[in-house]
Amino acid sequence: MIIGLTGGIGSGKSTVALAFAELGAAWVDADDVAREIVAPGEPALAAIAERHGRGVLKADGSLDRAALRERIFADPAERKWLEEETHPRVRERLVEHLKRLEAGPAPYVLLVSPLLFESGQDALIERCLVVDVPEATQRARTLARDGVSPEQVEAIMAAQLSRRQRLSRGCDVVDNGGDRAFMRAQAGALDACYRLLARA
Repeated sequence: MIIGLTGGIGSGKSTVALAFAELGAAWVDADDVAREIVAPGEPALAAIAERHGRGVLKADGSLDRAALRERIFADPAERKWLEEETHPRVRERLVEHLKRLEAGPAPYVLLVSPLLFESGQDALIERCLVVDVPEATQRARTLARDGVSPEQVEAIMAAQLSRRQRLSRGCDVVDNGGDRAFMRAQAGALDACYRLLARA
């Protein structure tokens, strides 16, 4: 069974995924795969460099993600181009990872993705788990973690589904706005349910 785990920026998706991994789940992170497909030598990186020039590359030839993010969130047309260029490649690579993990010993697999619905990756899953925090918490965590401007945070949040939209499309919810013990207790209860569903 493949369960999509999603949430807005700064919601703590990776922290929640790690809690499930400690309980025995396997997981793949779409953000990690998105980095894989723009590594040096990958066709997507060549396409990005051709469109935006060397200003989006670091001295070693790798992608300068901060520079690219600044450009694409300032221009909706460029964000759309980037999504059309990268989303199919990410999906293809995700399918490879998911097949490998499904063949392993884990009782179920998590597909962790901030853009689960926006990118159509929900077609790969059987259930959806939403990691939920208040929007003010998203903003504060992202500003503290990523070193971006408040305007960039707002642009990123605007490009994602709203909190209400995510919650309306989720099967299950983990409230990650409290302490870690509270989150782990929720993960433990859901883990038990997922194991039952996977065996059904």
